[in-house]
Amino acid sequence: MINKYKMQNKLLDLWSNNKPAINSWLSIPNSFTAEAFGKMGWDAITIDMQHGQNDYQTSISMLQALSSSQSVPMVRVPWSEPGIIMKMLDLGVMGIIAPMINTKDDCEKFVSYCYYPHIGQRSFGPMRAQLVHGTDYFINANKNVLSFAMIETKEAVENLDKILSVPNLTGVYIGPADMSSSYGLPPKFDVREDPVFSNIKFIAKKAQEYGKIAGIHNGSTAYAKEMIKIGYKFVTILSDFRVMSSNSQKIVEEMKDTKNEGKDTSTY
Repeated sequence: MINKYKMQNKLLDLWSNNKPAINSWLSIPNSFTAEAFGKMGWDAITIDMQHGQNDYQTSISMLQALSSSQSVPMVRVPWSEPGIIMKMLDLGVMGIIAPMINTKDDCEKFVSYCYYPHIGQRSFGPMRAQLVHGTDYFINANKNVLSFAMIETKEAVENLDKILSVPNLTGVYIGPADMSSSYGLPPKFDVREDPVFSNIKFIAKKAQEYGKIAGIHNGSTAYAKEMIKIGYKFVTILSDFRVMSSNSQKIVEEMKDTKNEGKDTSTY
C-alpha cells in the first residue's frame, strides 16, 4: 500500500523555530553505512554524488536504508543539471545541494529544476517519492523540497546579492575548500584566513537579509558551533569517510604510541 501520510520536511520546522539543523555527509557508497548514520540522530543526511563515490544506483540502496531514519534525506548532485536533479527528487530526496552556482542565471535554472510548474520546470514522475511521501506528493513537493546553491568561488561571492534574490531558493551552502582555492589559498575546512573568513561572515549576514538559509561544511564541531552563532542554520560536520579515517588513525596512534607528523589537510 502506498504511504498516505502527508509529506513534511522537519528541517523547515526547525528553521521556523529559529533552530539550526545538523547535517551528516555520506561519501561511501554503502547502504549499511547509510543505515548506521541514519540511527545516530542527525537532522539531515546528505549523499554526496559530486566528490563522494556514490552514483545513482548506490544512492537508491542508501535511500532505502535511510527510510527507517528520522533524518531528512538530501543529496549533493555532481552538477546543476536537470536530469540528475529530477531523478534524485523522484527517488524521494527532500533537498538538493548544487555545486558551483556562480551567477543569477545559474541559480534560476537550478531552482527551476527542483520544483514543479508554475514555480519551476520539474517533470512529473515521482515513482519512489510517491511511495515514500504519499499519493499527494505532487501537492506537497514544492512546499517541502529544499534547494541550496553552493557559493564556492570568487565569482559567486561577487554575484551574491543577485543569487540570493532568486525566488524559491531555500538557501546557500558554502564550500570552504573551493572558495579557498578560488582566492589562491590551500583548500580546507574551518578557514580563518581572509578574504574567505570575511566572506563566510558576510554570506551569513546577507542570507538573513534575504530570508534565506545559510549552510556551510565544517571540519569540527567547534567551528560548526561558531558558525551557528554567526547565523548559519544548516551545518555539516566532516563526512562518513573522514569520521572513520580520523578515528581509525587516532586508535592506531594511541596503541602504537606514535603521532602523525604530517598535518592532515584533506577535506571530504
